Amino acid sequence: MTKRLPFLLLLLIPSILKAQSLFKGLVLDQATHEPLRWAVVTDLQTQRNELTDEQGYFSFPHLGLPARLEISAIGYKVKQITVTTAAEGMNLFVEKGSLDLSAVTVTHQASNVVGSFRMLSQLDLNLQPLRSAQDLLRLVPGLFIAQHQGGGKAEQIFLRGFDADHGTDVNITVDGIPVNMVSQAHGQGYADMHFIIPETIAGYDFGKGPYYTDKGDFTTAGYVAFDTKQALDQNMIKLEGGQQATGRAVAMLNLLPAAARDKGQSAYIAAEGLYSNGPFDYPEHFNRENLFGRLMTPVGHWNNLTLILSTLSSKWRASGEVPNRAVAEGYMKDRFGVIDSAQGGNTTRTNAIVRLETRLNDHLTLQNEAYYSHYFFNLISNFTFYYFYPGTGDEFRQHEQRNLYGYTARLQHKAYFDRASLVSTAGWGLRYDQVSPSFIAHTLNGDTLLNYIQLGSIRETALHGYLDETLHSGKWLFDAGFRVDYLHFFYGNNAPASDTSAAVYSGLNTRAGKAIVSPKFNVQYTANSELQLYAKLGKGFHSNDARIVIANTGYQILPAAYGADLGMNWKPAPRLFINAALWYLYLCQEFTYGADLGDQAVSPGGRTRREGIDFSARYQLAGWLFGNLNVDLARPRELDAERGEDYLPLAPTFTSTAALDFRLANGFNGGISYRYLHNRPANEDNSLTALGYFVSDLTLNYTQKKYEIGLMIENLFNQQWNESQFEYTSRLKYETAPVDEVSYTPGTPFFAKLKLTVFF
Repeated sequence: MTKRLPFLLLLLIPSILKAQSLFKGLVLDQATHEPLRWAVVTDLQTQRNELTDEQGYFSFPHLGLPARLEISAIGYKVKQITVTTAAEGMNLFVEKGSLDLSAVTVTHQASNVVGSFRMLSQLDLNLQPLRSAQDLLRLVPGLFIAQHQGGGKAEQIFLRGFDADHGTDVNITVDGIPVNMVSQAHGQGYADMHFIIPETIAGYDFGKGPYYTDKGDFTTAGYVAFDTKQALDQNMIKLEGGQQATGRAVAMLNLLPAAARDKGQSAYIAAEGLYSNGPFDYPEHFNRENLFGRLMTPVGHWNNLTLILSTLSSKWRASGEVPNRAVAEGYMKDRFGVIDSAQGGNTTRTNAIVRLETRLNDHLTLQNEAYYSHYFFNLISNFTFYYFYPGTGDEFRQHEQRNLYGYTARLQHKAYFDRASLVSTAGWGLRYDQVSPSFIAHTLNGDTLLNYIQLGSIRETALHGYLDETLHSGKWLFDAGFRVDYLHFFYGNNAPASDTSAAVYSGLNTRAGKAIVSPKFNVQYTANSELQLYAKLGKGFHSNDARIVIANTGYQILPAAYGADLGMNWKPAPRLFINAALWYLYLCQEFTYGADLGDQAVSPGGRTRREGIDFSARYQLAGWLFGNLNVDLARPRELDAERGEDYLPLAPTFTSTAALDFRLANGFNGGISYRYLHNRPANEDNSLTALGYFVSDLTLNYTQKKYEIGLMIENLFNQQWNESQFEYTSRLKYETAPVDEVSYTPGTPFFAKLKLTVFF
C-alpha cells in the first residue's frame, strides 16, 4: 500500500526498523460500541502507557508476554486484562462509571499535540451542566462570551487578553467543519454556534496560543474543536420551560437496531426547538429550530465512513446596546428597554460532511473529509441612533448569502524504535467561500433601504498544507512542524456610484493574495505520572476581511502572531489536578473591523503585545463532590501608542470561574458556579470603563435510569450586570449634541427553568 504513496518520503524519516511484533487493540464503549479516543492503556509491569488514537486504536511494541494491561478513560470504569498472545485486532470494551480523579494519570501525548488540554476538557464535559450551544464555549477555562444583539446572534468572545469580537482570534470547528466565517457581513471570523444541539456533543479539544500545525486562520488566542457523538447509548426526549416565556424541546433517536452496533454501524437523528422572549421589555420572540443526523458505517475492513447533515433556522428581535444616559435621564423606563425596535435578525445554515477514515496498515492512517455549508444572514442594528443621520437615524442592515466548500486530509504514520516512537503527520486542504450578495445598507424602520454603505460579491480561497513530527523518547516528547497557508481574495464592488463605497473601491485591483509560513516547536517532559512540564513556541495568523484587503491594496493581508508558553500539568495529590502556564503573544496587527455604520476606516490597527498567567485546578473533595477553579490574568497593550493611551478596549485582564458539583449515588446531582470578569478599559486611554461582574448559577437534578428532572437557575443572586459593553459616540433623538460614553446590553436577571428528560 505504501508503495502507492511515494510522497511519504518527504514526510517520514527513512525506515531503518526491523519488522516488529506489535500488540494491537481497539478500545470501545461497551454500551454503544463507539471507539474511545485518548483512553490511556498502561503496561502495569513497565508502567509504559499509550493513548488510543481518534479511531480508538492503540499499539504496544515489544510487549513482554504475558502482560497485564490497564485501560482508563475519564468517565469510565478502570479495566485490567491479561494478554498472553499478540492477537490480531483485539477489541476491549469499557463500561461507563463514576468519575474518579485518582484514576487519572498525567501521560505523554501520543499525538502531535504537545501539552494539550484534553484532560481538562474531558473532566469538564463530564461535570459541567450545559444550558445552550454557547455554553459549550464556556467550558474552555478563561473563555468568556457575551450576547449583545438578540439571542440568535453569535456571541462576543473573550480569551487570553483578547476581545476577539465574534471569532477573529479564536478558531472554532465542529466535526472538522469551520464555524468561523471569513469576510462575514457583520464581522471577520464571525462564529455562530447556534446550529449545534449541545446534547449531541461527545467531546471537545482546545488549545491556547498559535502552536498547532493543523490549525490555521484565526488561531492566535487559541482554538476550540468540538466533536459530535458517533452513537447514542439510548434514545432521549427532553422538555424545558421557564421564565421569560422560555420553552425548549429536544429529541435524539437511534435509527438502527442494537444488532447494528456489533457491525460497527450507528445512525441517529436529533431535533431541537427553542422559543424565548428574553428579559427585555420589548420581547425578543427568539425562535430556533435545529435538525441533525449522523451515520457511521464500516466500508470493508479498514475504512470507516461518516455522513453528517444538519440545518438551522433562527429569527429574533433585539433591543441592542443602550447608552448609560438613556436610563439615567429617563429616556427609557428601565435598563431592559429599547430605543430602536426594528433591530433583530434571521439566519439559516445547512451543513453536509462526508468523512472517510482509512487504516492503510498497522502504522499508517488516512483521513479525508469534504464539507459544504449554505448560509444566510440578515441583521438590523443601531448603535449610534441619530449621530450620523439626525433626520432618518443611523439604523443599518448587514446581509449576506454564502456557499462554503471545503476539503481536508491528514496522513499519519507511527514508527517504533527500541526506546522511542515517532508520529509523522502530513495534512492538506482547501476552503472556498462564495458570498453574493454581501452588503451593509442604511435603513429605516428595518425594511426601507436608504442607501448602500457597501454592496458587492466576495470570493475567497484558502489553501493549506502542513508537516509535523512528534518524537517520544523516555520522559521526553519533542514536536516540530510547519504550516503553509495561501489565501486569495476577490471583492467586486456593486454599489451605485452615488453610494458611500464607490469612492473607496474605484480603480482598485479587485484581487489580492498572499502566503504565510508558520513554524511550530514544542517540547514536553513527563517526570512521572504526577508531573509534566512543557514549553511551546509558534507562529500563527488571522486573515483580514476581503473588503479591507482590497481597499488597502493588499497591505497586511495575513498579520502574523508569535507566541510562547511555559507550563505544567501536575497531580500533587491523587484527586487534585493542576494546570498552569506563563504565556506571551505578539501580534503584528491587532484586527480592526470597519464595516459598521459610521466607522468606515480601513487602515490596519497597530502592533500589540500580551502576556499573562493561566491557572486551572480540578479537585475531587470526596467520592461525590468535585471542585474546579480557573484564574486567568493578562496584560494587553498596543505597542505603537503613547504610554497611557495604549490600552486595548474591552480586552479582559482578570477573569475567574469556579464550581462545586456533586453526584450522589441515589441520583441527586448538580452544582453551583460563578464567573467573574474584572473591570476593564473601554477605550484606549482608560477614561471609560467597561464594568465587571460576578454572576452565580445553580443546577439541581434527580437522575434515574429512565428519566431525569432538573432545575436550572441563572444569576442565582439576581445581580445587576452588563453582558456586553462598547464605547460609542451616540446621539439620542432629543439631544442637541452627541455624547461619547459606554453603551451596554443588560445581563440576564434571575432566571429559572425546569426540565424533564425521558430515556428509552
